[in-house]
Amino acid sequence: MSDRTIKTEILIHDLKVPISVIDAGAKSLLNRRESYGPLTQKQEKVLRRIIRNTLTTQRLVNDMLELGRSREGVVNKINFSVSSLIREVLVEIFDLSDYRVSESIRKVEGYKHLLQVVDPHGVTLSFDSKTWEAVVYLDAAKVKQILRNLVTNAFKHRSSAVGISGKIEGKELKLSIKDDGKGIPPCDHKKIFETYFTTGSSIESAIKSHGLGLAGVMVLLKDMQGHLKLESDDGKGAEFKVTIPL
Repeated sequence: MSDRTIKTEILIHDLKVPISVIDAGAKSLLNRRESYGPLTQKQEKVLRRIIRNTLTTQRLVNDMLELGRSREGVVNKINFSVSSLIREVLVEIFDLSDYRVSESIRKVEGYKHLLQVVDPHGVTLSFDSKTWEAVVYLDAAKVKQILRNLVTNAFKHRSSAVGISGKIEGKELKLSIKDDGKGIPPCDHKKIFETYFTTGSSIESAIKSHGLGLAGVMVLLKDMQGHLKLESDDGKGAEFKVTIPL
């Protein structure tokens, strides 16, 4: 590992403390009003925006650390269920857009209940009972980061719907994330996996970028001997298919 890499990872680690302090302070003002005083609606709105953006920054820092560990060949495998993976990813995504939905997802009891909660928000799930209840032995942090990245992108680029499906075939976990957005022209399919690449060149497109990039997803998948396939065309939405060996 180079000195530059070490310094970068130390900097990333050092960011975690001030981010946590900001998060804790905003939540204290929001949740301990008997101690800090009442809030106006505008003040509450600003605090919730601070908390959302703090959470986004925390996840970005954690994702960068996970990518660094992946490049060093670090793999931490544990047993986890497919159902817990999907629920945790949906909770993390709705934490940033509608905390009431994320709280409802935390309380769901079973697959059918989860479908009822997310369907009004444009999310469809398609898992058979065997896959949904299956326990897999993989690096949970990497798999969750891959899925969250792809589902987040689908939310950003969708017109109204996002579909998440999965199945276990042989010794492989296969996940599919689909949106009904503008799609990606075939000429951009290779470029889309380059770090920080966005379709279009406007500032607005850049803001709606792919975060650390699908290149980051490729790094994590490579570490687990998995692969990613894109099926899309201009105006026909996009579908990303993930395959991870078990």
